[in-house]
Amino acid sequence: MVGLSKGGLASAGALAVPALAFAMNPVQAAAILLPVFIGTDWIAVWLYRRAYSPRNLAILVPAILIGVLVATVITPWTPEPVLLILTGLIGLWFVLRRWFGPVVTAPAEAGVLPGLGWGILTGITSFITHSGSPPAQAYLMPQRLPKLEFAGTMAIAFSVCNLAKLPGYWAIGALEGLDVELTLGLLVSGGIGTMIGRWLTARLPDAVYLRAIEGLLLTLSILLIAKALL
Repeated sequence: MVGLSKGGLASAGALAVPALAFAMNPVQAAAILLPVFIGTDWIAVWLYRRAYSPRNLAILVPAILIGVLVATVITPWTPEPVLLILTGLIGLWFVLRRWFGPVVTAPAEAGVLPGLGWGILTGITSFITHSGSPPAQAYLMPQRLPKLEFAGTMAIAFSVCNLAKLPGYWAIGALEGLDVELTLGLLVSGGIGTMIGRWLTARLPDAVYLRAIEGLLLTLSILLIAKALL
């Protein structure tokens, strides 16, 4: 799931934390997956090194770094269920608006202020719940970027985001007792998944790719809200 997400099927990776949490503590699951996210991120960066939006990255990356810094400070006092519900509602709102709202024909612009807001929220939610994709997608998808450019922009933005999370995770003790053997095994399968995700992204028709991304986002949003309420 992580690999498919990094390969271009955005939101699939965020399903990995709740899935792994069925077998272990959610905090431990998030810590084990962080090195996997980082490793697959840089495979994706290489795969998409020629396909990305420089303007969007210039807006999103600084905002994401601010969000990670804020999350490092507030994590000990922030109830995780609150953030899970907020992130899930963002995803639900975006998908339902796309499916049932007014038809919008013109692509949205890469606005600085919206990008800063969504980027900061991406950094916060990614740090605390590993589910930063709904805010990032809510900003990028209305721009109707070419699918490879969209996937590359997401890959590069989250490669910076996940790397920036390492000092914060270390500071709050989330990396203590990391299962290195399990993490390495997941990293290998994640790398394979990244290649498969890139292959699928290049070959899926644009309309099918868009629906797949929206379907994954809807599934993730529902799971996040359910996890918070259970």
